Amino acid sequence: MSIDMYRRQVIQIRSGIARLTEQKAREVQKAADAGKKSLAAQSAATKATSTSTLQTKQREARRHADDQAKHEREAAKIEKKIADEQRKLVGAQKRLDNEEAKAFKKRNDEQKRQQAAQQQQFRAVESSLTHHELLHRETIARVDRLSALPEEIVVAFFATDPATASDRRLLLDEEVREIQHKIRLSDHRDAVKLESRWALRSGDILQYMNELEPTIVHFSGHGTNQDELVLQDRNGDAAFISLASIVNTFELYDSVRLVFFNTCHSYNQAAACTQYVDAAIGMNQTIGDTAARVFSAQFYSAIGFGKSIPNAFKQAKNALMLEGIPEESTPELHVRTGVDETDLVLVKPKS
Repeated sequence: MSIDMYRRQVIQIRSGIARLTEQKAREVQKAADAGKKSLAAQSAATKATSTSTLQTKQREARRHADDQAKHEREAAKIEKKIADEQRKLVGAQKRLDNEEAKAFKKRNDEQKRQQAAQQQQFRAVESSLTHHELLHRETIARVDRLSALPEEIVVAFFATDPATASDRRLLLDEEVREIQHKIRLSDHRDAVKLESRWALRSGDILQYMNELEPTIVHFSGHGTNQDELVLQDRNGDAAFISLASIVNTFELYDSVRLVFFNTCHSYNQAAACTQYVDAAIGMNQTIGDTAARVFSAQFYSAIGFGKSIPNAFKQAKNALMLEGIPEESTPELHVRTGVDETDLVLVKPKS
């Protein structure tokens, strides 16, 4: 069960207790009113001057006394229900507190792991700078790798927007149009081929990966806060794909250098993918349609100009700031440990 569901459970129980408390208050008031009427009738009976009036008032007093007892019994039943709900609330609040603590620890541990990996990478770079000959050999090797880059890279744009995934449709066709427009305006427009596939099902992924052999795989659509990617089933409804299933897919394809999750809550998916690919981009929370389009369009524009993945990522974040879209902290770039920025140029330079 997600944290949001635990929170809703606590809210529902509290609302139920509030309703029961109101019901109990009404019953207590009714009992009090009936008690007053019974006392009034008893008082009138003591002052009656005729037998018939005496009997009438006594019957009236007994009737009101019975009503008082009935309302008091009902108030007692409600009080028992309130006690039961209070016990449920204690348990639900405890479960919520435990889940929130787990989520905080998980994020904190991941941040520490990332910081440790970055520190390790920094130490490796500093050490290499002290060895001139090693630096020279590395430079030659990098030049060779750039020369070995393919003449054309394929960007596999996988788009999915099931009708049941959200209360509004995403403008994924606009995202593709803007990306394609930016690529056409770049220096290496002929070296970047955009292939889009729509209404993606889980069974389509391997087929399209085999067919396209992409350098970049781009998922655009929905994600959940349970680290799931939302695709669709044969009926067009949402189908939820686990983090492990997504990550293990990229162990099978050496051609993939970058995985781009333009989906909400894809931080952990991107981090995990760097087991098998050089770099991955994910979102640490929800991201708006406009922000997603501006960010991805500028990223591919920079790639088309021969920029490295980290440089393109920084340009895309800067594009959000220039547009006045306050979501530049949502995208996050993850790079496989030991991979240098100069190794993350995807487009072959011009001769």
